[in-house]
Amino acid sequence: MGNAQTGVAGSAPAALDRYREMVQRELRETFPPSDLALYRMLRYHLGWVDQDDRPTAQGGGKGLRPTLCILACEMAGGKATAALPCAAALELVHSFSLIHDDVQDGDTERHHRPTVWVVWGQAQAIGAGNAMRALADRAVLRLAERGVDLSTALEASAALTTRCLEMIEGQYLDLALEETTEVTVEGYLDLVGRKTGALIDAAMHLGALVATADGSLATSLGRCGRLLGMAFQVQDDILGIWGDAQATGKPTGADIRRRKKSFPAVHALQHARGRDGKALHSIYGRQGPTEEDVEIVLGIMERLGTRGQSQDLAHTLYRQAMRCLDRLTLASGPLREFQEVASFLVTRQY
Repeated sequence: MGNAQTGVAGSAPAALDRYREMVQRELRETFPPSDLALYRMLRYHLGWVDQDDRPTAQGGGKGLRPTLCILACEMAGGKATAALPCAAALELVHSFSLIHDDVQDGDTERHHRPTVWVVWGQAQAIGAGNAMRALADRAVLRLAERGVDLSTALEASAALTTRCLEMIEGQYLDLALEETTEVTVEGYLDLVGRKTGALIDAAMHLGALVATADGSLATSLGRCGRLLGMAFQVQDDILGIWGDAQATGKPTGADIRRRKKSFPAVHALQHARGRDGKALHSIYGRQGPTEEDVEIVLGIMERLGTRGQSQDLAHTLYRQAMRCLDRLTLASGPLREFQEVASFLVTRQY
């Protein structure tokens, strides 16, 4: 089903751009016709306007979840338009989580602009995130307008809500891990399976569901999505420590400075012994690591081969995801495009 290690790391697949305009149109149609300033915050976060509500040419993120939802629909024999309400809902749920994550993590920039809470304050940002989540509910219920029967639309809504709750559970676990250095690989995988994997599971599950109403196929594609989401997160963790600052917009070792329990940190904390082990537990157990601390951690990870272990895990999860497709009957063209996107996600450098 493809080899992640042969992917072209620097070029994003065409599929990530192909559906962007139709998804953006669906998102805009989901918004109520209101002048309430609340919606300015949402438009700002989505990259449609600046702080003064003036239109901008800046887009949002990669649009990964909507793209995977539409590709899953097409792989299952459906039309892209049938999946648009789910694609929009997924982007809105993802945006809700990002607005709240920025508040919880204290992040001041996203896509090279001040985050919503920095501009409007934490209290209003929480309200903006809640509004995004409510708009997601509205979006998915538009399925009936695309010819999807009511029972399937309700099943899709329930599936999205279930996976949204899993995502929130994952964020809870992520924050809880900040308070301890006693972490395991198993605990990490459980966390990212929820925080990142659940919504990508939802993307592929919902895409297949609206195409065929085949629960078994939807479950199989959802499982593929969850594993792919976990691989995506491990690659993100690699970039959070060793990524090129010009490509990622973050300095080398950024996640070490935040004491984030990403996979490299978990691996190092589990395997370092003696003086290295004591140093790691001390650095990750106190506030505000210094630049010298960052260099110490990078040196320990180098000795442990942590970067290679992290890459191996990302590729293992990727291969497990691809094996979920082995015995499925899927449309060949969309399947090839999905494989290109999947390979890109675990080889990307930004």
